[in-house]
Amino acid sequence: MWMNFGIKDLIDVLLVAFFLYQTYKLMKSSGTLGIFSGVVSFVVVWILMSQILEMRLMGAILDKFISVGFVVLIVLFQDEIRRFLLALGSHKGWKFLAKLFSTREDTGEKEGKYIAPVVLSCMNMARKKTGALIVVERDMDLALYEHTGEMFNADVNARLIENIFFKNSPLHDGAMIISDNKIRAAGCILPVAQNANIPKELGLRHRSGLGMSMETDAMVIIVSEERGRISVAHLGNLCVNVSAEELQQILSGEREVTNFC
Repeated sequence: MWMNFGIKDLIDVLLVAFFLYQTYKLMKSSGTLGIFSGVVSFVVVWILMSQILEMRLMGAILDKFISVGFVVLIVLFQDEIRRFLLALGSHKGWKFLAKLFSTREDTGEKEGKYIAPVVLSCMNMARKKTGALIVVERDMDLALYEHTGEMFNADVNARLIENIFFKNSPLHDGAMIISDNKIRAAGCILPVAQNANIPKELGLRHRSGLGMSMETDAMVIIVSEERGRISVAHLGNLCVNVSAEELQQILSGEREVTNFC
C-alpha cells in the first residue's frame, strides 16, 4: 500500500487537512463548532458501524441518514457556505487577475483618498459623543450588506458622514459602507457577534462591528455614543480607544488591529 503512495497522494492529504483546518476555523468563529463536531462524530460512528464492524442493520439505518446528509448540511450551515463562496469569489487573487486584464487607468494614488475625511469625521463625532459605525470594504464584496440599507454613490466627505450619523437622522442607527472611495450605502444592518468573551461594557455597535469583521475582511470603525471613544475591528480583532494618528495608520495599512491594542 505504502509503495504506491506518491507525491500526488501527499498533496491530496495536505489539501484535505488544509480544508478541514479552514472549516474548523470558520465554525469556531461563527459559533457552530459544536454542530460541526457532532456531524464529524456521526460520520465516524457510521464508518465504524457499517465499514469496520459491518453491522448490517445499524449500518443500513445510518446509511439512510447519510444519503440525506448533504441536504441537512446545507440547511444547517447555509450562512457559513454563503460566506465561504463569497470569500472565494471575492478573493484578492481574482481581483488581481481582473486588474491585469482591465483597461481602466491605475487608481493606486487614489486608494487612500477616503482616509482623511473618515478620520476627521470620526474625531468630530467622538468629541460630540455621536455614535457611528463605518465599514470600509477590502477584498470581499459587501454588496450583500449594502442592500440592507439605503444606497448611495457619494464622495467621502467629513460633513456628509457627520450628517448621516447625526442623532436626528433616519440613518444614524445603521452602518455606513465605503467602497472604492465612495459612500455606497448607509443605514445598513450588520451581523452581530455572539462571542461570550466580549466585554459586557461594549454595546450593540461594537458587537455588530466585531461580527462584520468576523464574517468579512472589512475594516470597521466604531464611535461610541456613551464614551466618545473610537474602536476599530478587523478580522475578528477589536482595538479600542484609538487615537486619530492610530486610526490613520490602521486605515493606511501601516498598523495592524490586535485585540484591545
